[in-house]
Amino acid sequence: MTVIPQIDSFADDLTEIRHDLHAHPELGFEETRTAGIVAKKLQAYGLDEVHEGIGGTGVVGVLKGKGGGNRCVGLRADMDALPITEASGVAFASQNAGRMHACGHDGHTTMLLGAARYLAATRNFDGTVVFIFQPAEEGLGGARRMIAEGLFDRFPCDELYGMHNDPGAAAGTVGITPGPGMAGASFFDIAIKGIGSHAAMPQQSRDPIVVGASLVQQLQTVVSRNTPPLKPVVLSVTTFNAGSAYNVVPDRATISGTIRYFHDDVIDMAEARVRELCAGIASGFGVEIEVDIRNVFDVLINDPDLSQAYASAAGEIVGEASTSLEIEPMTGSEDFADMLKIVPGAYCRVGHAGNVPLHNPGFVLDDAILPVGASIFARIVERRLEA
Repeated sequence: MTVIPQIDSFADDLTEIRHDLHAHPELGFEETRTAGIVAKKLQAYGLDEVHEGIGGTGVVGVLKGKGGGNRCVGLRADMDALPITEASGVAFASQNAGRMHACGHDGHTTMLLGAARYLAATRNFDGTVVFIFQPAEEGLGGARRMIAEGLFDRFPCDELYGMHNDPGAAAGTVGITPGPGMAGASFFDIAIKGIGSHAAMPQQSRDPIVVGASLVQQLQTVVSRNTPPLKPVVLSVTTFNAGSAYNVVPDRATISGTIRYFHDDVIDMAEARVRELCAGIASGFGVEIEVDIRNVFDVLINDPDLSQAYASAAGEIVGEASTSLEIEPMTGSEDFADMLKIVPGAYCRVGHAGNVPLHNPGFVLDDAILPVGASIFARIVERRLEA
């Protein structure tokens, strides 16, 4: 592995930044402290422009290279944390109750800051770099809000690159999936309105729990009996809430969950089937069922040529043998996909030490990944905007 020496020289500074961000996690659109730190760092590094408040708490930095080229490369990192109570045991654990950087966005933010510091000091590229620090990636639509507020109108990019840490991959490896790389996602909320009663006289009720239990089972047929086998989809019911007493049949139950997909025709079919099943069960049981389904993530599609370019740049840092363009697509989702619908680019996964999965209360990001990620970000700029 050959981390850029200048970045390696301030690796301890990156660790300090990451630990501070980790200790003060903020949820989507609440990243006020994080955004303030990012903006101050970018100003201190000498970027030509620093813009705050884009997409709520988003920050964008602009840096010009030595040459007069007019091409622009965008680099993006996410900043938000998750509503999880930390149980990692690290000395710099979250000080904000019920908040945790369990997905490593503190690391992503730090890596992009490291790349900005190095590129601002060297400016060994011909063109412009746009550093995008995005809020609210975790299902709240931060990318879409930044785009709606003119992100790429104000800061047009020719190419765009992002990355994510991967505790499930070997340390020091980089993987990219050309083409569809991560699933799109819709979230659904289903409200069942029945009739409550005394639990000893259930014949007087129209029990929403029984209705809901039947519905949860029927929803599984969307995958097993309606989806073409060669077009993967995942439908998961993740909450089922009803009742508050031993002796009361409640009058209401709510169910929610997610659908993950790679094909537009499949998600259209799945959403339609969820609505049809709810309508049929409502009629059969004599209850009312309200359904709210909303698309939250698009399918993330990596440009094949830029995926190759990204892998080549990463190979200069981690070694060619440690990079792969044959990583299987993930059924997880990432709203960087919304940006890639507008600007061609690629998204990579960087492996690191540790075996606790993402979104787990015990997740620990390996600090050794920080100069690696920063170096990959910097090197793709130097290669795509070669002076």
